[in-house]
Amino acid sequence: MSDETLKYKIGITLIKGIGNNLAKNLIAYIGSAEGVFREKQKNLAKIPGIGDVLSAEIVAQDVLKRAEQEIEFIVKNKIQTSYFTDRDYPYRLKECPDSPIMLYSKGNCDVNSGKFIGIVGTRNATETGKENCRKLIADLAVAQPNAVIVSGLAYGVDICAHKAALDAGLATIGVVGHGLDRIYPAAHRPTAVKMIENGALLTEYLSLTNPDRPNFVQRNRIIAGLCDATVVVESAVRGGALITAEVANDYNRDVFAFPGRVTDEWSAGCNALIKNNKASLIESAVDILKFMNWENQNSTSNQSVQMALFPDLSDEEQAIVTALRQNLDGYQLNELAILLEKPISKISSLLLEMEFRGVVKCLPGNLYRIVK
Repeated sequence: MSDETLKYKIGITLIKGIGNNLAKNLIAYIGSAEGVFREKQKNLAKIPGIGDVLSAEIVAQDVLKRAEQEIEFIVKNKIQTSYFTDRDYPYRLKECPDSPIMLYSKGNCDVNSGKFIGIVGTRNATETGKENCRKLIADLAVAQPNAVIVSGLAYGVDICAHKAALDAGLATIGVVGHGLDRIYPAAHRPTAVKMIENGALLTEYLSLTNPDRPNFVQRNRIIAGLCDATVVVESAVRGGALITAEVANDYNRDVFAFPGRVTDEWSAGCNALIKNNKASLIESAVDILKFMNWENQNSTSNQSVQMALFPDLSDEEQAIVTALRQNLDGYQLNELAILLEKPISKISSLLLEMEFRGVVKCLPGNLYRIVK
């Protein structure tokens, strides 16, 4: 995106009193982030949730100077940016109503490809917890080499998960609660540098943002929203890992937890999740593969047989297959309708029939991909 367009997209995240939900509503009413800043104050004030005070903040446009400064940092440090309507924005996060307007990342990882698994837990991880974490990731790497391990780069379970992923040759993403002008904690810088080579650091915060406690609570929703499943390795009865698990449940994502003895302080949170049916009990990677139906998804021969069993496609269905084969990242329903110049209702009907026959698969966010 151009620097001029990016300025407004960053700027809207800087307006005091406007969170992600209200910002999306505002953009929907006006049509674009740039349009928000060019709209007259009296018109902005009429939009639900805005009013006189917030409309005055928007019109003042002081935030755009800060946005320009951030663009200089982004360009200098080769930071990748992703706006919530961009195609490269994580499709799993697009499903979440409170997902960030902007994401900033540094690294080498496709956030829309692979099986994303969040690994979270206490900062006071026991040796048993660390061993469970390492073995889980090592076994996942064998069964699902396209798995991506997501965590928060914190002490304890988080850093154990990142290191284990790197050791197993898996990509790993660290979602941080500060800007990308620093690494916190500083002791994890060597691991963070390796993660940039095979994974990424990801944040919704601008540079110069301090690693304050509320930010880490906020970033937990990104971990939950990025992932197909979240695993709680160890947790006390309170903590960030349980917040992540709660959010994942709210997002209708799968949550798993390792059980522990009833007398173990750092297993009390996991036991509570399992007892209250907020997490499925697991003992190994095999349990996750079974629960998620990932056991045979990497079998090339099975896929080849499945493709051979497809019945002949109609011309309209073949057009959809051709389009999806040309873009292995997939298309959303509305994008296919525009590309093929067909009504959404028609494309939706064709896709449903093709999904039943195993020709295409529907991913979260109405994203469709060809079955390879």
